[in-house]
Amino acid sequence: MVAGKNVCLRRLSRGDRALEVRFNRFLRHGKVTVERIIDSWSGSTVAAVADRHVLAIQDTSEIHFNTTSQRRRGLGEIGKGNQHGVLLHPLLAVDADNGECLGLLSGEVWTREGRRTVSHDSRDLSDKESQRWITTAVTAKPRLAGAAMVTLLGDRESDIFALYTKAAEQDFHVIARSMHDRKQADETSLYATIDAMAAVQRRTIKLPARAQRPSREADLELRFGVIELARPQNKFLRNLPKSLRLAVVDAREINAAANVEPLHWRLLTSHEVASADDAWQIVGWYKQRWIIEQFFRVLKTQGFKLEDSQIGTADRLLKLVAVAAKAAVITIQLLQARNGGRQSVSKTFNVEKIATLTALNHQLEARTRRLKNPHPSDTLAWAAWIIGRLGGWDGYPSSKPPGPITFKNGLEYFNAVAAGWSLRDMCMH
Repeated sequence: MVAGKNVCLRRLSRGDRALEVRFNRFLRHGKVTVERIIDSWSGSTVAAVADRHVLAIQDTSEIHFNTTSQRRRGLGEIGKGNQHGVLLHPLLAVDADNGECLGLLSGEVWTREGRRTVSHDSRDLSDKESQRWITTAVTAKPRLAGAAMVTLLGDRESDIFALYTKAAEQDFHVIARSMHDRKQADETSLYATIDAMAAVQRRTIKLPARAQRPSREADLELRFGVIELARPQNKFLRNLPKSLRLAVVDAREINAAANVEPLHWRLLTSHEVASADDAWQIVGWYKQRWIIEQFFRVLKTQGFKLEDSQIGTADRLLKLVAVAAKAAVITIQLLQARNGGRQSVSKTFNVEKIATLTALNHQLEARTRRLKNPHPSDTLAWAAWIIGRLGGWDGYPSSKPPGPITFKNGLEYFNAVAAGWSLRDMCMH
């Protein structure tokens, strides 16, 4: 999938009908389960998180598959009930200091089975989809044992009082964007308290591009302080503490253009925030959430086009999504590696393909003797330099670095060369 930049089994098979049949048999096999595929996600991530401050970033994405009333493929409703598909909730490990994508740790892939008739407020947390924020974090706990520090990080959906308390039990920190104007222990409004805080500093930050929004700079005004959240008035939460002490960091955009929705982040965190520098650090860490949005884009329209898959049954589509998630992370790691770093090349390429890369590197360096691969040969950055060159990048530091399309073209070319290289020792009769 990484090399072919696609998840369509027919295209991945490149006309080899027997290989396509084998791919389908793999996805149909009873011993190949979504749970076992997800469990394999963290294989190389466990070592990568050692001794780092890890941002454990979570989010949920809906993956829409085209269906008709006669052919639902066993898929449940998503969106507002007018589409059918699969939901993916991964936990992505990112280095807090440099933004390096370290890999997947845990997650869930599922499709809904009918509509719920019991209201949301009348169900225990364990009977709600929002439980995934907690179970995914708890599952990742043993895989993060070697990390120096862990901070769970999520958007507004992760504004869950039970998640804050569970994070503390797991010795995790947390940063979540507020969704609800909660009550505090003294019965006052959270948002009113934040608005009453004095603005302490202003700073301009660059916001990365998102779907239907170009990158831009935002002038932010900063507030911060300590709050005491009251436990929600819900009978299912009576086992939780009556209140919880957290810090709040409020970053709101000023002087936004008339056609731009101003940014406003109300960030709740268990980290100590004693100064403006501490508060800006929380804002900087929250910005890293963009990486998981990039991950979803690689999976879907701007990458593998996962939603175009025509696999006919939900159980196989769930497995395909789980496999594609791993491939999407590898692609992001390759994109990041173009700027250097010490990630191992063996995280992405096997021994045979590393041999192919070595041969191609000699060839590329020979064409322009003054232009050498600047990265150590055991790093992913070394491989990214080669594949970028294969995709049309000139390799000069002064040039714009290769982007997703360049890597896509380079990977397709590399895949074809690697297939030929693997046949070099075969005898022809």
